[in-house]
Amino acid sequence: MLGYVTTPPRAAVLGAIITLLSLLPVGVSPARAAQSDAFSNPAVTARLLTAENGVAPGSSTISAGLDLELGEGWKTYWRSPGEVGIPPSIDWEGSRNVADVEFMWPAPQRFTAFGIENFGYHEKVVFPLRITLKDPGQPALLAGKVNLLTCSQVCVPQDFELTLDLPTGKGIDEASAAAITRFAKLVPQDGAAAGMTVETANLDDELTALTLTARSDTPFRNPDVFPELGDGTAFGKPDIRLGDGDRLLWARLPVLSAAEDRPELSVTITDGERAATIAPQMTPDAAAPPFALDRVVPAFGEIVWIALIALLGGLILNVMPCVLPVLSIKLSSVMASHGQDRGRVRGGFLVSALGVLAFMWVLAAGTLAAQWLGLSVGWGLQFQNPVFLAVMFLILAVFAANLFGLFEINLPAGLQTRLARRGGGKGYAGDFATGAFAAVLATPCSAPFLGTAVAFALSGRPTDIVIVFTALGLGLALPYLAVAAFPGSIAYLPKPGRWMTWLKVVLGGLLALTALWLIWVLDGVGGRNAALAVALSSLALIAVLSLRRVPAAAKWGAAVVIAAVPLISAGYLAEAGRSTVAAEGATAWAPFDRAEIARLVSQGNVVFVDVTADWCLTCKANKALVLDRSPVVEALAAEGVVPMQADWTRPDERISRYLESFGRFGIPFNAVYGPAAPDGIVLSEILSSGAVLEAIQNAGGEQVVQR
Repeated sequence: MLGYVTTPPRAAVLGAIITLLSLLPVGVSPARAAQSDAFSNPAVTARLLTAENGVAPGSSTISAGLDLELGEGWKTYWRSPGEVGIPPSIDWEGSRNVADVEFMWPAPQRFTAFGIENFGYHEKVVFPLRITLKDPGQPALLAGKVNLLTCSQVCVPQDFELTLDLPTGKGIDEASAAAITRFAKLVPQDGAAAGMTVETANLDDELTALTLTARSDTPFRNPDVFPELGDGTAFGKPDIRLGDGDRLLWARLPVLSAAEDRPELSVTITDGERAATIAPQMTPDAAAPPFALDRVVPAFGEIVWIALIALLGGLILNVMPCVLPVLSIKLSSVMASHGQDRGRVRGGFLVSALGVLAFMWVLAAGTLAAQWLGLSVGWGLQFQNPVFLAVMFLILAVFAANLFGLFEINLPAGLQTRLARRGGGKGYAGDFATGAFAAVLATPCSAPFLGTAVAFALSGRPTDIVIVFTALGLGLALPYLAVAAFPGSIAYLPKPGRWMTWLKVVLGGLLALTALWLIWVLDGVGGRNAALAVALSSLALIAVLSLRRVPAAAKWGAAVVIAAVPLISAGYLAEAGRSTVAAEGATAWAPFDRAEIARLVSQGNVVFVDVTADWCLTCKANKALVLDRSPVVEALAAEGVVPMQADWTRPDERISRYLESFGRFGIPFNAVYGPAAPDGIVLSEILSSGAVLEAIQNAGGEQVVQR
């Protein structure tokens, strides 16, 4: 059986075809068009073309093409289709006087639908065919059984046969020759012919990303990169950056799936009408620093607007339900300020605000370092780390026990005296720690208006990251700054008394509830054994600190040793935990699968995607107030609606890449796909029943029936 050749054609072959077409005589035997009868439906019109009207005497090759005219909104696929799709193929078994057919692939375009990357063609494409004859100069019959996949809002496989009879004769068909020539020029050349080289290419050991650098003799204008590593290996959208006068290209492509048996790497680089296919050698390192390369600089007004959004988002974080312990800490700070002079109050709250900003700057520095190393970064991802959860639980448990009066944490008398002389009370170190700890607990989930600013920062330049995180910290620190600006406002609060004892109990209860939530999250992230070990060792620490008649040195020595146990337990006992995001509820959630979204929508279904995690309290609020209540429950259970849930409690590269495709780096995240919304309708972080129902209706293109 004769089939198509999947290896890239050589520049010499392409040059010979184009030269042959340009030298063929024009205008001879114009009566017969060199094309087959058409196969046609709303998705595609297909026919075979040949430049020649017949087989010239002594000719051993024919220049032909598979001509596809795609309907509006329809596309078909390249030889490497991306995450999903099927490339066109032709079976020539029924042909006569045909020895071989070389199938050539014009450079593809990139399509993004359902958050999935695909490569292919739309409107019109002609695949050049170089046909070698068994008997030169003799008549031939081209009979091809074509198989291809066309996709729009739905995907339709196409199977049909095209035949073209070529008798002996001379002359060419001008229109057919021009169409074949046009697309033959778009077939990628080798690197030397296109003036491009790939200098480095590296696939990391964890198979998470392909990083490469390339150079061009002329400046790149609008480049794209399409790597091929065999069936079963798919790459996401590349992060492309240019430098050295736009002649240097640096690209990093996430690996979406990787086959066990992989052939040698092949990379196709397109840039306008230029295209080259290169087979580079893998190198130990291809990490050209992205910060050394040129970036598009956002307008000043855009940066100011994003900074204002971050400032507002940070302010809103103060009243979000996921930061109740922050409120506890702030109220404790206010209580401790009674009886202090205005200068001490102002200084203490300014230092607390500095603690908030310091933590945000640490986050910014960590983000810059992660980007420099080519790692994926996100908002709130520290809550996927069992050691971090253990540290937070230990601190909150100790703070709660302290507020309940089980023990007091006091610095040595000499140090207290020095701090008191410098600033009074427990000193500015405690104020700084209060602000920093408040900021730490404010990041498990993003507030309204915050996602845009964080996404802008995480995908931007170093200056963008610093500006946005600073603005976010200022917003979160505004309550501290307000008290620092008007320290006299403390005088209007109730005077110290018995109410403070009860308030301490209430605040301790809030911290204890937060600690219980953290241990519950740890159970999902690190497993039951890690959670139990952390909880029991933390309780042992509190018991030791509560001992009254034990020498201070012995008590604190034992406390230091015991405090290390939760951290070690979280690291060594961590295992695949049991997330509760898909626990019993009113909705039967399907597991997240990006490729399955495309298949379901192609069948006319609506897909509701919910990205959630045990540690995201806003996600829990959305579930309790909207997703698990009527009429949303009925809408998600309706025929033709598929609810799909992505559990991000633990790190998952598939989900991270899915969020990044929308420019998002935190959760909650919800999107609705359907025949009328193949690219998805993204919902606000705070859901409402009306917004969910409207999105389902719009995505389906028909009214949602509520039962």
